[in-house]
Amino acid sequence: MPTLLVVNVNTTQAVTDVIAAAARAAVSPGTTVVPLTPRFGPASVESNYESHLSAVGVLDAVQQFDGPFDAVVHAGFGEVGRDALQDVLDVPVVDITEAAAQTACLLGRTYGVVTSLDRAVPAIGDRLLLAGLAGRCSGVRSVDLPVLELETNPELTAKAFTEQAERLVEEGAEVVVLGCAGMSGLHTALTARLDVPVVDGVAAAARLAESLVALGLSTSKARSYATPRPKALQGWPLTSPGRITG
Repeated sequence: MPTLLVVNVNTTQAVTDVIAAAARAAVSPGTTVVPLTPRFGPASVESNYESHLSAVGVLDAVQQFDGPFDAVVHAGFGEVGRDALQDVLDVPVVDITEAAAQTACLLGRTYGVVTSLDRAVPAIGDRLLLAGLAGRCSGVRSVDLPVLELETNPELTAKAFTEQAERLVEEGAEVVVLGCAGMSGLHTALTARLDVPVVDGVAAAARLAESLVALGLSTSKARSYATPRPKALQGWPLTSPGRITG
């Protein structure tokens, strides 16, 4: 059975625990989920600056992992870094943003995203546009709560996410996507309340990664994600980005 690395994009262990629980609940019995927390980087990712810092921490966490693995789940919604992992790995890499949106497109004509802070909305829009998934997105709304506050008051968080999800449905969304890895697990309650499918990106990505392994498929190395040419990296905290086999 496969082993999946599920990588948090921030350095907060409590968030990693939430992500790991969501992934384990989604995969088949026997599939091993190994959660990773970067050893350096921001405590939460809420800006372009922090997103690029976290991408290096995520690369380091995966490259320093000592053991075999069959796929990687990049657990940052709208964050950069998945592309770099695809450059250096021989195994499938699934980003929760694209996994959630792709899954939503299978369930309805349109989908909407509920995320944490308003400033994350443009970044999510950019990632969906780059992935070719923006055309089916009817809107992205925020609850305007910092990532690390989502777990401190679960009732407030659930209420805020529900209110914004209801607005998305009123505005035409046929499927709702949770746009924050830290809110994994909220989809069940929201589905019952809204009577529309609610997609948890971590769960979708873990299941898709597992499926790609079962199908024997991985990232094409023909052009976009070809292995980087070996070169010296002066003062870089990572190992040289040679091709890595899980």
